[in-house]
Amino acid sequence: MPATTRRVLTLALSAAMLAASLQSAVAGVREDERARNAVRVLTDIQAIPENAIPDKLLDEAKAIVIVPDTIKAGLVIGGRRGHGIMAVKSPDGTWSNPSFVTLTGGSIGFQAGVQSSDVVLVFRSDRGVDSIVNGKFTLGADAAVAAGPVGRNAATATDGQFKAEIWSWSRARGLFAGVALDGAVLSIDDGANQATYGEGTTPRMIFENRATQAPSADVVALRDQLEEATAQARANRGTGATAAAGATANASPVAATAPVIVTPATTTTTASMPVVPVEDAPARTETLPPAP
Repeated sequence: MPATTRRVLTLALSAAMLAASLQSAVAGVREDERARNAVRVLTDIQAIPENAIPDKLLDEAKAIVIVPDTIKAGLVIGGRRGHGIMAVKSPDGTWSNPSFVTLTGGSIGFQAGVQSSDVVLVFRSDRGVDSIVNGKFTLGADAAVAAGPVGRNAATATDGQFKAEIWSWSRARGLFAGVALDGAVLSIDDGANQATYGEGTTPRMIFENRATQAPSADVVALRDQLEEATAQARANRGTGATAAAGATANASPVAATAPVIVTPATTTTTASMPVVPVEDAPARTETLPPAP
């Protein structure tokens, strides 16, 4: 191959690689900003105990969705649109890397204006999580959704027993309160996922830590923030202490009550040996021959 042709091919290949890296970098910046905003929302909510997600819900959650700066606009016919992020709790109780999602919904009524709010959804069943992974998910239709209570120590809710599959909150103008989101649709943002985790990445691969590309520090920061918030919720509830007490209560009663017997070490001495009477073993005498 002529040297000129080789140089042209090399330049073309370099240009293609540079273009791909620049495209990835631009996409990564957009997703990183979304992750940072999600961390901000979670941090702000948990910073005020009166506005925080109840410890029970956060501790027992199967998944959480955070959609920062959801835009709600309307003039008789309204709509809602937001780009968020979703993490799933693994069987061992830790949080997965987050997947990117979108939230869309419509409404009809007498309304006007534009409002920006942060939306948080807490899932308490695996059914809703599976539905999102496998396709679109409609709140209220595919699973019951209720306006979430606020306050870390909240012990009551609309149904009294936290039985709703999904609990939802919204923060607008600094106020954090439960919100009804029936009819809103959650779906996976495949473009954002592939920009962050690599081509061909599926939500299940992300949740199972099988993505071909490691996420950025900003994306991982959301997972770490969820770990910290959940650990605090468990500490507040005493979940760890309860588990330890349960393990102790389930222990074998024999093992718990059996006395510990310590056998002292014994030292064998000559004085402890039995004494043989002389008459039982009389001494014998014998005359020696005279010396030469």
